[in-house]
Amino acid sequence: MNIKKLGFTILLSVGAAATFAQSAFVWKQATSGGYTYKYVTGDPTHSRFYTLKNGLTVILSPTPKAPRIQSFIAVKAGSKTDPANHTGLAHYLEHMMFKGTDKYGSLDWAKEKPLLDKIDALYEQYNSTTDTAKRKAIYVEIDQVSGQAAKFAIANEYDKMMSSMGGQGTNAFTSFEQTVYTDDIPSSAVDKYLALQAERFRKPILRLFHTELEAVYEEKNRGLDNDGEKVFEATFAALFPNNNYGKQTTIGTIEHLKNPSLNHIRNYYYTYYVPNNMGVIMSGDFNPDVMVKKIDEKFGYMKAKVVPPYTFAPEKPIAAPIRRDVYGPNPENLTIAYRFPGGNTRDARLLDLLSSMLTNGKAGLFDLDLIKKQKLLSARGESNTLKDYCDLELTGFPIKGQSLDDVKDLMLAEIEKLKKGEFADDLIQSIATNTKKNKIQQNEGYYARASNLMNDFTTGIDWKNDVASVSELTTITKPQMVAFANKYLGTGNYVIVYKHQGEDKNIIKVDKPHITAVEVNREAASPFLKMVNDIPANSVKPVWLDYDKDIQKAKLGPVDLLSVQNKDNSIFRLYYRYNMGSWNNKLFALAAQYLQYLGTDKMSADDISKEFYKLASSFSVSTTAEITTVSISGLQENFGKTVSLYENLIANCKPDEAALAGLKQRLKKSRENAKLNKGAIMQGLVSYAMYGEKNPYNNVLTDTELDAVKADDLVAILHGLADFNHTVLYYGPLTAAQAAVTLKPLHNIPASFKPYPPVMVFTKLTQDKPKVLFANYDMVQAEIDWIRNSDTFADSQTPTVELFNNYFGSGMSAIVFQTIRESKALAYSTYAFYAPPAKKDDRYIIQAYVGTQADKLNEAIKSMNELLTDLPQSEKVLVSAKDNIRKSLETERITQDGILFDYLAAKRRGINYDTRKNTFEAIDKLGYPDIKTFHEKEFKDKAYTYCIVASDKRVSDDDLKKYGELTKLDLKTIFGY
Repeated sequence: MNIKKLGFTILLSVGAAATFAQSAFVWKQATSGGYTYKYVTGDPTHSRFYTLKNGLTVILSPTPKAPRIQSFIAVKAGSKTDPANHTGLAHYLEHMMFKGTDKYGSLDWAKEKPLLDKIDALYEQYNSTTDTAKRKAIYVEIDQVSGQAAKFAIANEYDKMMSSMGGQGTNAFTSFEQTVYTDDIPSSAVDKYLALQAERFRKPILRLFHTELEAVYEEKNRGLDNDGEKVFEATFAALFPNNNYGKQTTIGTIEHLKNPSLNHIRNYYYTYYVPNNMGVIMSGDFNPDVMVKKIDEKFGYMKAKVVPPYTFAPEKPIAAPIRRDVYGPNPENLTIAYRFPGGNTRDARLLDLLSSMLTNGKAGLFDLDLIKKQKLLSARGESNTLKDYCDLELTGFPIKGQSLDDVKDLMLAEIEKLKKGEFADDLIQSIATNTKKNKIQQNEGYYARASNLMNDFTTGIDWKNDVASVSELTTITKPQMVAFANKYLGTGNYVIVYKHQGEDKNIIKVDKPHITAVEVNREAASPFLKMVNDIPANSVKPVWLDYDKDIQKAKLGPVDLLSVQNKDNSIFRLYYRYNMGSWNNKLFALAAQYLQYLGTDKMSADDISKEFYKLASSFSVSTTAEITTVSISGLQENFGKTVSLYENLIANCKPDEAALAGLKQRLKKSRENAKLNKGAIMQGLVSYAMYGEKNPYNNVLTDTELDAVKADDLVAILHGLADFNHTVLYYGPLTAAQAAVTLKPLHNIPASFKPYPPVMVFTKLTQDKPKVLFANYDMVQAEIDWIRNSDTFADSQTPTVELFNNYFGSGMSAIVFQTIRESKALAYSTYAFYAPPAKKDDRYIIQAYVGTQADKLNEAIKSMNELLTDLPQSEKVLVSAKDNIRKSLETERITQDGILFDYLAAKRRGINYDTRKNTFEAIDKLGYPDIKTFHEKEFKDKAYTYCIVASDKRVSDDDLKKYGELTKLDLKTIFGY
């Protein structure tokens, strides 16, 4: 058979079928409130697409579930449009968009401007100078003039305004073709928000540049320690040699980071930050007629401008595999990537389906053949959707004894099965059913709605095709996908990246320049800030949970059933919650993992996975230290079949020694890999600091214990799970009484319950002297955690703790971030908080963190220790913190099964009420003396344990010993195996 001919004719028929399928989804036009907009018929998000007179795109998706709005302000420009000689520029600009304008962020613009102009000129001089000594002299002058200019700057004034209006999630991100600014705001604060955003995009001022540039250096160094990022960059460089997807990285080269140009950044802004290249995307509680008018009034001043198109030479076909090798401390893995057409094409949509046929978590070829059969430690196939091209990436991690070439052969064998049609006839229909469920779930949340709309806008994808995706899937046949796979997945037209475990000898660290700490002027406020704060905001009445009213209750024999009714859609979520976990039996977690590989006498493990996927349902069993939870979810129409499928499996699963042998082998490899993960190592250090050498983190099976486990042992645990008392939680369309009646014949409950196994007790230490726990790791940066156990939980402290955390260490406007990052440029990420425990008889934890360059370790520790010793006073930060808490609580709505879990969390802490109400009522009565007293009692002059993960080649023992008694922990002590 001629494959090319088949591909041509079949794809034509796919297009014809799609046209028919999408006939119910068409673009329409309407006018309301004086504005014309477009919409897609049958769109469940009811999104409106406006184009204002100046070309600004406004996309509004209203839904009144909570009095908040998720907003994205997106610019269709990113690293792809960076100048080739100034890569990283779009990302620089993203950072600088938080620094203010000539109206805010400045104490005295007339005095600040000449200094900023001088800094501009110095950077241009620095940029064009190659002599090392002259460059150092210029940078000394940049540092000196920047210090003078900073005296007129108000750091973080943007964040203060956002915090005061109750904003959350304030951030931004840059990718290949988008720079996006994101905020979650109370709907009552929209006038304040739009006034601030309109000013923000009017004329950004590039102040406090050299300290922010150092934060970007830190971000670059973090990337050098991220093997996954290096693999991604190597993949794209080989896959897209003619396109900036591969020629440039978002964060830029080290050479360009060292030679920034404020003039180029400013030119980039005026070229791409124009209304016809931007979009305001919102989802939440608002009237779209009112909202579009407000946006038009605020952003109407912007003038349209011709945006230079991005052009590139088309990529040449890949004739033979292109190999790249990447080295680093993380576990070895393999990536294979195929190139596909751009995101707004029919083939890009088929690519999404193809990736789901490989990996969907239950019934994909990789899921069944590589994971279920335990041939690899992990494997996935996923698509990246971009404007010019898309790609399919296959990633696999080997089990012990496998080579990366073994991984390659196994993954490519699955690709061949796809090309030959060796997959279930009903797989595509199952994917369509699951996509339908996933779409329903996505539309439940404001963020997901707005994010989907934003991504389609920046990538140039027609929203109609997104809306029609489920309907479109139902028209696609197996022969069509076989043809599609053969068209793009050739025998050698891919990029292959071998990620080896080992030293990366090509790393060039971004060196630390000398930076004198600058003023942050916490107490200062611009007239613009006062104007924004004075804009009236509609009052919002807070809504507190009343557990007795908001939770329906019923009985399943002796078992309590707690329920919240889903009145929005057909999704159900069911939980069986047991008050026992790995502290009761270390085998519980292993048994929970083992279950997914087991079948019954009538169904194989593969059959069970396929059946769950056909039903658009899923289940999982998870075990934490003290709680085991069975989670079952799906469409209510399939409730009975879904629950019966799980109940039959848990009651009748059969021992499988071969599956257990495979699981042990993979688990051992996972454990080896954990020892190569700096985050996992830090978790172990923190647990050691909190509990001592025997702690929850290393409370795991030893290798000897693991080897001794028998299949019968684990199956006995699974069969016996129903013998223990538990609570049933139900969120779905039924009432509690209806759910109890429906569930009773499905859920096995014994006449009497067994007592829970005895629980192992871990007691938190009292830190009586400073200590340092150190773990060596090959990395550029140093990660530092401060740990101290404090008092036993008391809910009466909650308002003070909330205010203290908001003021001191959580968020970009808090004292810690302003001091360590904004003033001293010592870290990209830093925070500190007083964390409440999960249960009433447990203790609070003090935790502080700085991720910094290794050569800044002493400066970073000194700076954090100063803050832990003396709490700076700032009335402006305090007012902002109180406003943020009050307005966030006013507009927060705990809904769906979140109500059930909030109730259970309160119950564990000995509380039978919504504690948020107490915080809301107390917050205005608290002041600086309250948090100062709290800080002196809990933080000042206390002994901390420093947990440090760094390279012993970059950090000396003498430095570490300055801070306390030094203990260097080996990996076996940290992990317990």
